[in-house]
Amino acid sequence: MEADGDAHVQNEDVPPNQDLTFLQSSVTSILSEYGWYLVFLCMGVFLLIQHLRKNRPRDNQSSSASVVSQDPGSVVQRQEALEASRRKMQEEQDARAAEFKEKQQRLEEEKRRQKIEMWDSMKEGKSYKGNAKFAQQNTEEATSSSSLRPRTDKKPLRNSGYSPLSGDGGGGGGGTCGWRPGRRGPSAGG
Repeated sequence: MEADGDAHVQNEDVPPNQDLTFLQSSVTSILSEYGWYLVFLCMGVFLLIQHLRKNRPRDNQSSSASVVSQDPGSVVQRQEALEASRRKMQEEQDARAAEFKEKQQRLEEEKRRQKIEMWDSMKEGKSYKGNAKFAQQNTEEATSSSSLRPRTDKKPLRNSGYSPLSGDGGGGGGGTCGWRPGRRGPSAGG
């Protein structure tokens, strides 16, 4: 009887529902009602953690160590090299500007000289048109050397034998226009 008595005592000490079946049924009911909400909530928390992890600096110690690892000598040397390259570029720009200014002054001086020559030729009673064309060609040659655009010869647009008002069509060779307006009046037919 002792064996039966010990088994009875052990059964009394065990609390009912020790296998947690009640918890399984309650979790199942909660998931069935709010399952999608919980899935979206978990995804949102995960994305928030990833976003915050990206924006946060990796290590304060490693970033401060990288700043300390740069010695002041290399920083100063890098800044001096940068300043030297800036000075060099500025000198090149100044040289180009001075060259451009010199070209402009030469062109202005050439124009003044041509105007003076035209004025002198007009005073003497000579034709200044020929001199002007010659001077203009010299000026164009000077400017064309500085410009990159090729010069094209312009041909006259007017055909010497064609006159639209004469009605002969085009230089005496017969009418080139074959269209005539239709007759006015009643249509022929029966």
